[in-house]
Amino acid sequence: MRCYWDEEDVWFHFEVGAGGWVTRQVELQGPALTPIAAASLAEWQEAHEAGRLGAYDSRFGITAELPVSEWEGHEPERLTSEEFEEIWRTARRQLASRPN
Repeated sequence: MRCYWDEEDVWFHFEVGAGGWVTRQVELQGPALTPIAAASLAEWQEAHEAGRLGAYDSRFGITAELPVSEWEGHEPERLTSEEFEEIWRTARRQLASRPN
């Protein structure tokens, strides 16, 4: 699904797993839809366990900290898995290639 936050001009794209937890999240900002985050919960957890959380967060960001069932004031739009995958691949490629 995706949601728009007009205060920051950001589109949030979410892949949601069991229990409504966000498993992957992409954030695109401004008219150019510039990627500012493309985080995976599993990767975040691995980075945390390996002591590399700061590096992961600074490059890819984090996923939502609450399950979607606890969100208020959002009107999400449905995305197909194919649409999310395309957005994910593009954002990850751009974020991974930027200098630290």
